[in-house]
Amino acid sequence: MIRSKKSLRAFAALAGVAALTLSACGSSNDNNKGTTGDNGGSKSALCGKNLAFLGALTGDAGALGQNMVNGINLALKQYNDKNADCKISLKTFDSQGSPDKAPALATQVINDDSIFGLIGPGFSGESLATGKTFFEAGLPSISPSATNVTITQQGWTTWHRVIGNDDAQGAADAKYLTETAGAKKVYVIDDGQDYSKGLAGKVKSSLGAAAVASDQISVGQTDMSAVVTKVKASGADAVFYGGYYTEAGLLAKQLRQGGFTGKFMSGDGSEDPNFVKVAGAAAANGALLSAPAGPAPAGFAASGLYATQAYDATNIFLAALAAGKDNAKDINAFIGSYTGDGASGPIAFDDKGDIKQSTIYVYKVADGKLDVDNPEAIK
Repeated sequence: MIRSKKSLRAFAALAGVAALTLSACGSSNDNNKGTTGDNGGSKSALCGKNLAFLGALTGDAGALGQNMVNGINLALKQYNDKNADCKISLKTFDSQGSPDKAPALATQVINDDSIFGLIGPGFSGESLATGKTFFEAGLPSISPSATNVTITQQGWTTWHRVIGNDDAQGAADAKYLTETAGAKKVYVIDDGQDYSKGLAGKVKSSLGAAAVASDQISVGQTDMSAVVTKVKASGADAVFYGGYYTEAGLLAKQLRQGGFTGKFMSGDGSEDPNFVKVAGAAAANGALLSAPAGPAPAGFAASGLYATQAYDATNIFLAALAAGKDNAKDINAFIGSYTGDGASGPIAFDDKGDIKQSTIYVYKVADGKLDVDNPEAIK
């Protein structure tokens, strides 16, 4: 079933790229139901300008941001190869995923007249810390990865995401743990960040009586012995962790070292091969890592979680350019009404900027390796 879905997505991705190879100068595009270039065939005012990426490129979760940039660069290369007279480039802003570092970078982005759109922010905390700035500046943005539910409840009409939110993922994870994995008592842990608390909180509330206890660690914490002791004392037969792969790996490793033999599950912040590297193959084996993101289509030339979402977000901006949209207001309206089949799946936004349709997957670690090609669709 998954293999056939990947084949369909591969066809859709190739078709989307073909549509975007039309010249940006006076081309027509049907991705938002029949827009036509408004510039009468003249060269777009956006030619030679930039898209921006704001997110973690270094630090504990830098691998996730690198995946996104790889997807963006793939889309730009495909476009620029066909539009040598109207090339678009990328400027990157490394926040390390920090909501403290992101606001200053957001100011740099909005003060750069060469930037006409933002792919990002990458994480939820930095999205909440910068969303108002981008909204007040009128800069259209599409996040490939920020999943906190409250972001699209702020009234920021320039903010969109091409990925399902934490409510969808958290409810599906709780159901999977109890109904598929057979867990009876689940200990829920998070790292205190906006993304982590949102996802873990939804898991806990969805578990109901099956959630025996909850706790919190800190980003950068390396000694997990106190929480390991609490998990064992609780009688839990499963642990759910909301956070990113570095702490998730350390927690899984120390749980196994402490004698915990139950299930270990985490969300998309941990769905990366680096989780296995940090935990070690023995401790990582059997781990369940969910994500509102499926495997890349066969032959897709960028790997890693969020690469397809970043690729699709970039192509939406490029489709707006091809449709003759050359100012922030028109680009934002184009995004809001966009419909299409991307490499990550069907794309259409509701009036809050959330993607209308998403599927939750569980990726598994077996034989010391995260299987990124054959996840189980759970919702």
